[in-house]
Amino acid sequence: MRSNNKSSTKPKSPSLDLAQWGARYVIITGSTASGKSALALALAERVDGVIINADSMQLYADLQVLTARPDDAAIRRVPHRLYGVIDGAERASVGSWLAMAAKAMAAARADGKLPIIVGGTGMYISAGLNGLAQIPDVPMDIHASCVAQLAEMGGEAFRAELANFDPVNADRLFAGDSQRLVRAMGVGRATGRPRSAWQADPQTGQFAGIALSVALVPPRAILYDRINQRFDEMLVAGAIDEVSRLASRGLNDGLPVMKALGVRELLAHLSGEMSLDRAAELAKRDTRHYAKRQMTWLRNNFNAKILINEKFSESLIEKIFSNLIENS
Repeated sequence: MRSNNKSSTKPKSPSLDLAQWGARYVIITGSTASGKSALALALAERVDGVIINADSMQLYADLQVLTARPDDAAIRRVPHRLYGVIDGAERASVGSWLAMAAKAMAAARADGKLPIIVGGTGMYISAGLNGLAQIPDVPMDIHASCVAQLAEMGGEAFRAELANFDPVNADRLFAGDSQRLVRAMGVGRATGRPRSAWQADPQTGQFAGIALSVALVPPRAILYDRINQRFDEMLVAGAIDEVSRLASRGLNDGLPVMKALGVRELLAHLSGEMSLDRAAELAKRDTRHYAKRQMTWLRNNFNAKILINEKFSESLIEKIFSNLIENS
């Protein structure tokens, strides 16, 4: 298949009885711009599947363009779930996503369709496969005080302070990982117990069934070119207007949606602090760095049944389809 637009005109596979597969599902992950959405879309058409989002930023309704959420044409082709379902003023958690995804999977199976989990958020993928430690939510006042302390102290000093109480998490995190540093400190203060101790407890809530795991790992040079090109395409598609609308809401800077890749740079451009060229340059750089961290997580934490480092083609869909049949 040389164009995704042609896939909808191809005859579908013979009807498959999902009951004979048991509770199987597909999970597709990889770094940003690796081609996950295109692969999932083609596979969903091939096997009558439902695509379920596992990207933390694509949960939020405010940023369709800048988070590369599937467009309306894709959504018309196959069912998509958990895209743009949370308002930017809210704060999604791994636990809330896990519950929503499990419900979406159950609904897909009830309709006789194959669940296809797609996304690059490592914490989500890990929770789906392995379950999640039952860590209590942190009250907003404690969370806010931790955010304020981090802003006052800086990342290195805050991380050193965390090490006094939770050395395991402090060692795992780097000084720029403000979200996880604040989370670890907040859990400790709210519960009197280090977050690492909660994480060591038995995990629950993992997805029911057997996963066919697929990882997209394009060569780094190709991936970085895709990232750069995609951001340029986002600008043409209206990313600046999208960020301007987000800014007009006056949301707290600490909310996850305000930390989406490209938001900070485009806000700086809109306020006159930097040129659009400079904003684009920095956003592309940060996205490449994020992709590198995703690939590191993938290598260390995801045992893929199928590893894809070739150009998207119909043969990839056949390869995944054959694995589903062979392991049914």
